[in-house]
Amino acid sequence: MRWWKVLGLAGVAGVAATGVVIARAERRRRAYTPDEIRERLRERVEEPQDRP
Repeated sequence: MRWWKVLGLAGVAGVAATGVVIARAERRRRAYTPDEIRERLRERVEEPQDRP
């Protein structure tokens, strides 16, 4: 195999791996119910802010 074929295959594998990571994160994010999301947002708002 020529080096450009190996480089191309590595690029395709990288894109596929990135897609898998994004899909997992999206599935995890969508697993929350709207009530859970509201509750988490309210908790974040109530946390003390460390930023100036």
